[in-house]
Amino acid sequence: MKPVSVLGHSMSPEALVVGKINHHSIELSWGSGEKEHRGPTESWTRFSVEQMDPKTHTYGTIYVTQYVVEGLQPSTLYKFRLRSTKSNGQCCLCPALSVSTTREPLSGKHLHQAVNRNDEEALNKVLQSGSVNVNVCDKMGFTPLMVAAQKGYGRLVHKLVEHGADIHMKNGSGKDCLMLACFAGHLDIVKYLRECGATWQSQDMGGCSPLHWAADGGHLPVIDYMIQDGCELDVRDTVSHWTPLMRVSAMSGNAAVASLLIRARADVNVRDKNGKTPLMVAVLNNHEELVQLLLDNGADHLVKNEFGSGAAEMAKAFGRQNIIHLLEGRKFL
Repeated sequence: MKPVSVLGHSMSPEALVVGKINHHSIELSWGSGEKEHRGPTESWTRFSVEQMDPKTHTYGTIYVTQYVVEGLQPSTLYKFRLRSTKSNGQCCLCPALSVSTTREPLSGKHLHQAVNRNDEEALNKVLQSGSVNVNVCDKMGFTPLMVAAQKGYGRLVHKLVEHGADIHMKNGSGKDCLMLACFAGHLDIVKYLRECGATWQSQDMGGCSPLHWAADGGHLPVIDYMIQDGCELDVRDTVSHWTPLMRVSAMSGNAAVASLLIRARADVNVRDKNGKTPLMVAVLNNHEELVQLLLDNGADHLVKNEFGSGAAEMAKAFGRQNIIHLLEGRKFL
């Protein structure tokens, strides 16, 4: 199709030529425009590139002097045309040109999207491209392996490790994939990570170990496996010097978790940095069932913290009447 004047007269042909294309830009040029720039400026032929709006199917001028169209969407078809305007006002429109941007290059964003969607096919595609760092972090500081371990996507965990994912990397708070899997209760992933060399001795920024996080999560099969696998029971964090049993007393009050730790011989009279015992902490947090369990398993209700207060004084200070009865009952045993 020949260029057509808006006045119905034919004009010298001009056509858009496509240059470099990527996923967000298209380069456009035209042939003989430069030779028109002779003589006075007012006699020049002016050229402008117009782009069609896909919603209204109307054209609007996008660039007059520059012809790299940027900020486009990947894998998207665009239409352009060239308008030539003579010094006498006569205009000519070249036939519309359809150009598609390329597909967006695979990146860490695509890797994380595949993991978050549990999309093994998409994950394989990204990994097999060889162009993406398997340990790339998202905006929260999580690697794809951390996300898969936390969400329980076992097949993806295996695939990522096979492609070099670092099982020892930590996020911004110092948690590694083993801690995340322990907290979430994904026993199969915990076992696999252990087979790959993940360690029970790892600590987050607060000094908490995988067992601390497993105790917080409250998943008994995971905790039982950790105990059978030789995990240290009375490991302390670096902030309050709490053991996993102490965290149960302070946080959830989960008697089933505490019972499992106690049966494995966790120290029921361990002290934190302020001299508090698990019993005192359970009293302060009103975990009545846990108080009973600790008392039944040798917790010393007479011991005092560094300020001279014991479990009974703490119970009275907070009006824990049921717990006061439990503690007073020990006087007669």
